[in-house]
Amino acid sequence: MTTAFMTPAPVHAAARHAGRARLWWLLAAGWAAHLALRLWLYRYHTGPVANPDETGYLLAARWLAGGPGADLTGSTFYQGGYPLLLVPIFWLTSDPVLAYRLVAGVGSMAAASAYPLAYLLLRRMGLGRRAALITAFVAALSPALVVFSGLALTDAILPVLVLAWLVALHDLVAYGSARAGAVAGALAAFAMATHLRGTVVLAVCVLVVVVVWAGKKAVVPGRGRAARPVIVALASAAVVAVAGKALNGALSAALYPGGPRDLSGLLVSRLTSLEGQAWALSGAAGQLWYLVAGTWGLAGVGLAGAAATLVRRSAPYAHRVLAGTLLLTTLGIAYASSAALPDEHRVGNYVYGRYLACVAVAWTLAGLVVLVKGGRLAVVRHAPAAAGLLALTGGVAAWYAGDRLERYAFIAFDFPEVIFLTGENDALDLVEASVPALVLLACLAGAAFLTARRARLLVVVGVLALVDIAFTAGQAPARPPGGTDWLPAPPPGGVAVDRRVRWNIWVPLAYRVSWTRIEFYSGRPPSGACTAVVPYGTAPPPGWAATGRGGAQMGWTTWSNGRCR
Repeated sequence: MTTAFMTPAPVHAAARHAGRARLWWLLAAGWAAHLALRLWLYRYHTGPVANPDETGYLLAARWLAGGPGADLTGSTFYQGGYPLLLVPIFWLTSDPVLAYRLVAGVGSMAAASAYPLAYLLLRRMGLGRRAALITAFVAALSPALVVFSGLALTDAILPVLVLAWLVALHDLVAYGSARAGAVAGALAAFAMATHLRGTVVLAVCVLVVVVVWAGKKAVVPGRGRAARPVIVALASAAVVAVAGKALNGALSAALYPGGPRDLSGLLVSRLTSLEGQAWALSGAAGQLWYLVAGTWGLAGVGLAGAAATLVRRSAPYAHRVLAGTLLLTTLGIAYASSAALPDEHRVGNYVYGRYLACVAVAWTLAGLVVLVKGGRLAVVRHAPAAAGLLALTGGVAAWYAGDRLERYAFIAFDFPEVIFLTGENDALDLVEASVPALVLLACLAGAAFLTARRARLLVVVGVLALVDIAFTAGQAPARPPGGTDWLPAPPPGGVAVDRRVRWNIWVPLAYRVSWTRIEFYSGRPPSGACTAVVPYGTAPPPGWAATGRGGAQMGWTTWSNGRCR
């Protein structure tokens, strides 16, 4: 009898071990599949396409690796957290094309990592193992993880950073884990060192940790106010924040010797005037509209579900904390980024999706949990709320912007999801974009409402997969046409740029010239330079010869110094 009762233990242990091994293999295979997809999508990318942002980060990474920098005085400050991750690439190679391909690979690996992180977050939100695996895999196809993954932008890593932060914050609150506290604090502070949006993440992190510690609820049930995990979280955040500030200080001194673009005065005026508040709030509404529309309505369902969870006392405490955290972070980023945004006479000033792309995946997961796990009553309550939020925020944005949505510049790069919804790549019509978004929301909600509980997951996730695959297919690149490069790198030697040359020429050139720092001049080119980049039609001085590169349409040409031949 003793043997009969004791033998199942090792059998169960072996089964659990095999199950864990199988799980990790599935996560690794899913990660590899997502990586392969992104590498294929961006196989033709050989250089920055979103200037000056991409070039700013690439120049920062190259300088941190010990290579030449550039003078970006007066430009937007591109913080050093993301470039720090790219430093090993510039240790391996100085070739700008190869370096950019490797950067795209790093971004693709980061985006693919959203799959295992989404799985971990879904498990903490109450989904079973199989449901979490399937849902996370499809959610990792979200546009926010496809559009930016092959570009040298912080948006390639911020969505993953937010997912990891939410997982760590959950474990800090639910289990009182000091290790989770250290990770949550460090990730929030690193986000601040990466982009200004990270300042909101860090502020919310500190606020949540302090409130949880000071509140009646214990971080670890039954142990009172367990202070150690909180202290570890705050200390970790402080250490990384100080290191990030030092990193950005050094970067600013090296690449922005005359100082970066200062928007503090604009921000103060926006925060202290009625017109400024109208700008900030309407811009935040436009960002929320894009968040809901660009996730096919799922973010709206998730927002409604988070608000309901936050006020429902019967919900698990850690879930309520995560709901409040994500709501505060989203609203804070939308408001602060809008308030600090200058009027650049483009449509994206009023309706914009990139700033909230970092939370789009988290809200997609929240919306899926509501539809899959909440039951028919939850669908009936939350889907109309999502539709109402889309209509309200879109109405506010349209009311404030008025005809500026038609008169101002429409930049297609700012609106990939909208272009997918409308099929138009040269204008934004909020109503025309909202209708297909609502149709997709109705399809997802209908799938959840009409399907039996046992099959609901596969049907809802299947509908989402079809939409995301269609979007991704639209991002598939065509082979670039052959021909001469519009901005060929000059021959070796010093490179000088006339200050009259437009920024959209000299900024990408600063990255192409990988062997030296370009020098700016007024009047005659410096004698130590071998190549001068000048406005088209300018006659070379004695000792310099026109090369014939560029042209009137491009607005630039180059001279070569006879002494360098």
